[in-house]
Amino acid sequence: MRNYNPRQRILVTGGAGFLGSHLIDRLLERGDEVVCADNLFTGTKRNIEHLLDHKHFEFIRHDVTFPLYVEVDQIYNLACPASPIHYQHDPVQTTKTSVHGAINMLGLAKRLRARIFQASTSEVYGDPSVHPQTEEYWGNVNTIGPRSCYDEGKRCAETLFFDYHRQHKLDIRVARIFNTYGPRMHPNDGRVVSNFIVQALKGEDITLYGDGQQTRSFCYVDDLIEGFIRFMDLPAGESGAPGFPGPINLGNPGEFTIRQLAEKVIDLTGSSSQLVFRPLPADDPMQRQPDITRAKQYLNNWHPQVHLEEGLRKTIAYFDQLLTDPS
Repeated sequence: MRNYNPRQRILVTGGAGFLGSHLIDRLLERGDEVVCADNLFTGTKRNIEHLLDHKHFEFIRHDVTFPLYVEVDQIYNLACPASPIHYQHDPVQTTKTSVHGAINMLGLAKRLRARIFQASTSEVYGDPSVHPQTEEYWGNVNTIGPRSCYDEGKRCAETLFFDYHRQHKLDIRVARIFNTYGPRMHPNDGRVVSNFIVQALKGEDITLYGDGQQTRSFCYVDDLIEGFIRFMDLPAGESGAPGFPGPINLGNPGEFTIRQLAEKVIDLTGSSSQLVFRPLPADDPMQRQPDITRAKQYLNNWHPQVHLEEGLRKTIAYFDQLLTDPS
């Protein structure tokens, strides 16, 4: 019986969202019980409807800015709108979600002595002056700009996580997520991959901001979720001491210009869409590329497996079906 690994009960906040729903799929597939908490502001029941009858799945409609009292072994804190359109809709609430949400989930983890994962973001690096971005880089963030509700909220959440780690010996895992795409993205989230695909499938002009030469690195969702799970499954230290807390960059180091992405989407969809250019939004970073040396070192040589064209084909197929049958 010493080798018996009991099923874990895991809380995923933001579980009805793009990343959360894919994570829950993986956790249930390996035999865990999952409690999904989501207020459905940007998440949708469409993403988890295939799980509602699963005997090891439970959905709670809940806003993480309020305390949540459940009994679990692990917590993945993914709750927060992640696209500019959504997080700028109510910037005060966005900051509350990052900060109050972190406080509430850390308090729960402290009470339960549960390991807790924080979905942080590459936006903590702001418009970086270091390229590619390593975890040691402190960032270049405008504290009062239109994006700061998200950027600074996530930075403050990281501070809280590491203070709980130092002060209360809490077993934390902080991952900085770079641009991720795949099925179940929100069609109106304003993010570049979903924007381009939806515009191309509708035959509309594809909107680029600036000259389209700003760069991003695009990670397919399956690769990212594999990184999440490997990170959370790292063993604790000696005598049960907290394990490696991070932060760890998770993303695809392959770098593309926004214009290259738009041209690739047009080619894969066979669209007649034309490129149109608009002014660059305030504080939009010109470069974004992760250094994943630390992830390879700690996560058993984790690195993305899905090439951009393969991932785009799967994502295009999802949006094509969604636009055909929006119900």
